[in-house]
Amino acid sequence: MMTHSEQFLPLLQQLEHDKADILSHYSLWPITAREEQKTPKGDWTYWLVLAGRGWGKTRTGAEDVGFYGLLHPGSRIAVAAPTISDARDTCIEGESGLLSVLPPALIQTWNRSLGELLLKNGTRYKTFSADEPDRFRGPQHHRAWCDEIAAWKYPDAFDQLLFGLRLGDSPQVVITTTPRPTPLIKTLLEDEKTVVTRGSTFDNADNLAPSMLEQLKKKYEGTRLGRQELYAEVLTDTEGALWSWSLIDETRIKETEAPEMRRVIVAIDPAVTNNSDSDETGIVVAGVGLDGRYYVLEDASGKMSPDAWGRKAVDCYYSWQADRIVAETNNGGDLVERLIRTVDNNVSYSPVTASRGKLTRAEPIAALYEQRKVSHAGFFSEMEDQMTTYIGGSRKSPDRMDALVWALTELSHSSGTAYWRIS
Repeated sequence: MMTHSEQFLPLLQQLEHDKADILSHYSLWPITAREEQKTPKGDWTYWLVLAGRGWGKTRTGAEDVGFYGLLHPGSRIAVAAPTISDARDTCIEGESGLLSVLPPALIQTWNRSLGELLLKNGTRYKTFSADEPDRFRGPQHHRAWCDEIAAWKYPDAFDQLLFGLRLGDSPQVVITTTPRPTPLIKTLLEDEKTVVTRGSTFDNADNLAPSMLEQLKKKYEGTRLGRQELYAEVLTDTEGALWSWSLIDETRIKETEAPEMRRVIVAIDPAVTNNSDSDETGIVVAGVGLDGRYYVLEDASGKMSPDAWGRKAVDCYYSWQADRIVAETNNGGDLVERLIRTVDNNVSYSPVTASRGKLTRAEPIAALYEQRKVSHAGFFSEMEDQMTTYIGGSRKSPDRMDALVWALTELSHSSGTAYWRIS
C-alpha cells in the first residue's frame, strides 16, 4: 500500500508550479493526523465518525474528500450539511474546510453562489443542504461527505443522496457528526458496511486551548450532555422520563419556519442562590401560533445574578414582543416581581406558584408533545437534555425544563386547549 505522499507524487510531476511548496502544503496531514483521523482501509460503504466538539471532524472529512478528488481526476463529490450555509461556511470555506486543505495551485475555481469547487484535474465538489432533499435528485457522485448528519432535519435527504451515489467502482460516504440518538445514526451503526470511528473532544487536547477544555470539563463533566457533546456517546432514552429524543425531533422545525405568534410568554424559574454552586435560572420563550400549535422559541437560561436574569428576561420580553412574563415565586415571593419591576415597570407580569411536584406539573405538557402539538424552533440541547433525562428525585434542579413547563402551561391554559391547574 502506497503512502499518502507516494500517491500524491505523480500529481506533482504534472505541475508547472513549485512542487516543493505544494508537497509541503498537502503531505503534512498523514504526519500530523491522529491514526483515527485517517481514512480506513478495506471494503466499506460508510465511514461514520462520531466525535465530540473540537475533535477534528471537519478537518478529517475535508482531508478525505480532498485527497480523493486529487487522486481521481474528473470525480464528482457531494458535500452535504444541515444547511447550505453550513456546507459553504464550514465544509468549504471554514478554517478546516476544503479550501484550507487543498493545494491552491490545484484549484481551478470556487463559485460561492453555485456552491461548486472545481479542481484543475476536472474534479468537482458540489454543496448540498439537507433541508432540501429534492436537490439530491439527479446529480450522480463517486463520493460524498455528510457533515453533522445527526442534525439533519429530513432523513429522506440521506436516502436521496444514496440514490445518486452510483459512479465509479466503489462509491463511499464519509460521515462526520456529533452523535445524537436519531433513527438514521442507529441504522448506520447497525449496517455491516459501516466503519465506525469514535472520539472525544479531549483526544485533540494538543490543538485546543487549555482554558476552554478546563471550562468544558467543569461545566459538563459527568452530565448527559457532556457525554454526548464531548465524549460522543450515542445515548438512549432514559426510562421513566416524560420525553424522548424522537418525540422532540419528530416535530422540530427551523427557527425561520415558525409561524406568526398569537401569544408569546417568557417564563422564569429563578435560582434561589447566587454563587458558584447555584442552580441555573431557567428562562424560556414559547408561543402559540396562529395555527393553534405551540412553539418553543428560545432558551435563554444560564447561571446569572438576580439582576442579570431579570434583565435577560425583560430583553426576551421585548425582543419577542411577548405578552407576559411569568415566574415561579415559591422561593422568591414578591422579590421576583420587585426585581422585574426594577428593571422595567411596564412589562406585563404574573407570578405562578408550584403546589405539586415537577413531574406532576410536567405531565400535561408532555401530553401536548405526545399529541404532536409542540414544535421546537431550532435545537435547545441543554434544555432537551433535561427533558429527556429527568425522572424525579434528582438533587440537581431541571431549571430549563421547569421554565418550559411554566411557559407552555400559561399558553395552553389561556388558549383554552387544556383544562388543569398546577398552582
